[in-house]
Amino acid sequence: MLRLRNLTATAASAIGVPRARIRAVYWVSGAAAGSVSFKNGGSGATELIKIDTPALATHTGYLIFPGEGVLFSADPYVTITNATSVTFFFYG
Repeated sequence: MLRLRNLTATAASAIGVPRARIRAVYWVSGAAAGSVSFKNGGSGATELIKIDTPALATHTGYLIFPGEGVLFSADPYVTITNATSVTFFFYG
């Protein structure tokens, strides 16, 4: 049975589950414009989600995906560029 979980990342990392369905993302921007990216299949794999973040230190934003969210079928991976942190909620 899948359960809703969350994880906060401050640097690029594997999510730690072989498969996940991301339902929502919350981020804190850095002083420079940046992005938060989620890839399907590890660090060098296909990017399924990319969120551009503004150049506003400590600015926050969130995105809730409709329906069942975005499915990552293999080794989900998050990359953070010029953002302070990202918290995401997923089934996995």
